[in-house]
Amino acid sequence: MPESLRRAALVTSLTICLVLAGCGTDEPDASTPESPASSSPSPSAGQSPSASPSAPEQTASGPARPQVAGTVASGLEVPWGLAFLPDGSAVVTERDSARVLRLTGEGEEWKVTEVGRIEAAAPEVEGGLLGVAASPDFDSDRTLFFYVTAADDNRIVRAELDGDRLGEPEPVLTGIPRGMIHDGGRLLFGPDGYLYASTGEIGERELAQDRESLAGKILRITPDGRPAPGNPDPDSSVWSWGHRNVQGLATDDRDRLWASEFGDSTWDELNLVRKGRNYGWPRIEGRSADNPGVSADGLTDPLAVWSTDEASPSGLAYAEGSLWLGALRGTRLWQVPVTDDGLGRPRGHFVGDYGRLRSIAAAPDGSLWMTTSNRDGRGTPSDEDDRILRVTLER
Repeated sequence: MPESLRRAALVTSLTICLVLAGCGTDEPDASTPESPASSSPSPSAGQSPSASPSAPEQTASGPARPQVAGTVASGLEVPWGLAFLPDGSAVVTERDSARVLRLTGEGEEWKVTEVGRIEAAAPEVEGGLLGVAASPDFDSDRTLFFYVTAADDNRIVRAELDGDRLGEPEPVLTGIPRGMIHDGGRLLFGPDGYLYASTGEIGERELAQDRESLAGKILRITPDGRPAPGNPDPDSSVWSWGHRNVQGLATDDRDRLWASEFGDSTWDELNLVRKGRNYGWPRIEGRSADNPGVSADGLTDPLAVWSTDEASPSGLAYAEGSLWLGALRGTRLWQVPVTDDGLGRPRGHFVGDYGRLRSIAAAPDGSLWMTTSNRDGRGTPSDEDDRILRVTLER
């Protein structure tokens, strides 16, 4: 269904609310990196952004200020996944073409090489070749992992990268429900060495609450595709549930897992993801306080929410003490400082300057890379092909 129809009831002004995570009854598991023994962030006062959110006030000790340093690559076709390799090169996936690209170089000088295609990909509306992650042991096993919308399912596959040649993909986890919308697709290896994968509820809302379904979840698996040790159910890949469509995953400097999530018609979310928690969809959208008359028993609130016209968050990264969210409909880069006692005030950067922002990744040199997504069938198509921008973080 077109994004414009799904979000016809959008609120017209941005409200940002920071709240405590957790109406759920389960206590965090201090033995896992996503749920450290330290307490969860306390709330900060919710504030609307200033009249010029792309130019927030800064101090020498304040949050980093992003500056676009230049274009890394252009002429791309709906770039979706983005991952860095140990040698500093990067791998990019194209959703609609199913191409896998390798970028080599430094600074603003990068060479783009097609290393292969994932033939199993069957692009349709929001699906196709989506996320990519490099094995934690890439130096020795040369393995890349991909999230793929195939003809009959969403699946995770792996393939070896030999120089500039991608080997034959091998299925790792199959049977994830597929749809024309809400396929999820982000991959991330956590500090624990296990692979986290976000799945969407494919427009069938009830699947997000169905513990037997892999849709509307965040999964945690071994590199061989088995449920990771320590999962809520040892026989299941499911780590958390009640998600509508998570398209951003990142860990911070305390090894906590964060997820950016598309809302429906009112609230987009930034969630601190904990083992075995239920994040509410479709019982609630946004915070439990914004859903009067609906029981929030056992549900976990997001730490930050945005109106859907100011966000539609996709990629997520952590760098220089902040979480960075790429906003598609919101056409900006959101910065959310992570403080010792909570979250700082979110700030919007580059508002409308580059259009829809899809993927955000922290580069080895301390910069951020962000991909544009202006020709993905949503919004107003740009005259320019999509590109990757390099963003330095200044203080």
